[in-house]
Order: sequence, then structure tokens, then C-alpha cells
Amino acid sequence: MSSSRSSRLARGGLIAALSLSIVTAGAPAFAADGDPIIDWPTFKGAAKSLDRNGAADLILSSGDKARQRILRLTPGGYRQSGSAWSTTKLDVTQSFESTFKVYLHHFRPGADGIAFVVQTEGPRALGGWGGGVGYRGIKPSLAVEFDIYQNAFDPSRNHLAVVLGGNPDYQDAVAESPIPLYGRPFNARVSYDAEASLLRVYVKALSAGARERQVLEQEIDLAQHVRGDSAWVGFTGSTGTGLSKQDIYSWTLQGSEA
Repeated sequence: MSSSRSSRLARGGLIAALSLSIVTAGAPAFAADGDPIIDWPTFKGAAKSLDRNGAADLILSSGDKARQRILRLTPGGYRQSGSAWSTTKLDVTQSFESTFKVYLHHFRPGADGIAFVVQTEGPRALGGWGGGVGYRGIKPSLAVEFDIYQNAFDPSRNHLAVVLGGNPDYQDAVAESPIPLYGRPFNARVSYDAEASLLRVYVKALSAGARERQVLEQEIDLAQHVRGDSAWVGFTGSTGTGLSKQDIYSWTLQGSEA
């Protein structure tokens, strides 16, 4: 087993878990002006623009027809955690949208998962292994979990969650994923509407004809929550006694540079 979470879900998070439904994406796409502040169809050339901590590293993918540079958050060992932060800080008073391709794989069952994180602790921030998903203790922060292990009070080993404050024991919103998060690559999109103070999270399988689906929606004033107008943005991941290679193949961030 991977490490278990010791505390109960916040009462509000449990209510959100019961009330959220999975819908086909219908919200308008993020309207942005100018070039993306992060635009990595692969991670080639990203070494100087990405602060990496713990188990995280940039490697050449294996087993692909065309090998490419990827971000690996954990290489499949026991009790590992990794984090990677863009050296370009994000203006969180403005709307933004981040898209990324994820591949979580290795032994079955896998653990524990990854998170897309916005935080103001700094570029060396690294959280706990196992159920900490690599961001436990990083605060103030916003984390969007792609969780592949059922720790205490998790709904399943295939769910998404929004966590505020760096404590994954307390999930502010949680929902079952409509697609497998483990064993198959998938695309994810995190969109923040600053004017409406609204965060939305989407996933999409890579199979032919697959449609993007909205999984989570959370009201949040992000700048107020992270206690600043600018923040570091990136990814965390972890393993416990369950193991996974946890890879990001591409990453784009459309928004305003701080």
C-alpha cells in the first residue's frame, strides 16, 4: 500500500464531491492575446527554464516510436517525491489556461499521482511522498490532483481533486475521472477565469473520437488565496510503496507573465 492520509476530508469538500457531475466540455475556450508564456510541445531546451527538485528530472522517453525530451516527476522508486516549477512567474490576478499531456505508468497498481500546482513558497518547494502527492506542506498553494491511489477518504484510485492550502487530506472539490488516469496517456486542461473567480478542470483521452470533458469547477479568488499577485506554477508527483513513472510530455501555459 501507499501511505494513507491521516485526516478526514473537510466537510465542504465532501459535499462538493457529492454534488459535482462530469459533463461534456461546453465552456468557452480561454481567450488569450499574445504568445503563450510557456510553450513546450516537448521539453527539449527546457532545462534552464524549469527548476527541478527531488526525484524530478528531464529525460528522453523510452518505448516510443519517436523518443522525445519529457519531464519525469518520479522514476518509479519507493517513497519518492518530485517537483518542477517554471522560472517564469504567472500573474494570478489575470485569467490563464494550462494544457499538458500526462502519462502515468509502470507497475500495477500505481501510486500516488501528480498535481498541477500554483504556489508562492518558491522555486525549491517540494512536498511529501505517498499521499502527499509531492505538494503536502507547500502553502499557500492551489493544487489540482490527478490521483491514482485510494488513500483514506479518497473516492477511488481514479479521481481528480482541487486542494487549497497544501494539505491533500482536505479536498475542496473531488470527482471521479471519466477516463483512466493510469496506464494510458491523456490530456488535461486547467482554466482560470479571474473575472468570475472560477477554476475549471478538463480531461481528454487520446483515443480517436474522444471528447474533452469537464470534471471539476471551483470558485476561488486565486490571488487572495496564494497571498500575492504572482506565483510559481508547475507540477508535483509522488510514490509510496506503490510505484509509478509519472511523466509530463508537453506543457503550454497561456496567460500573463508577472
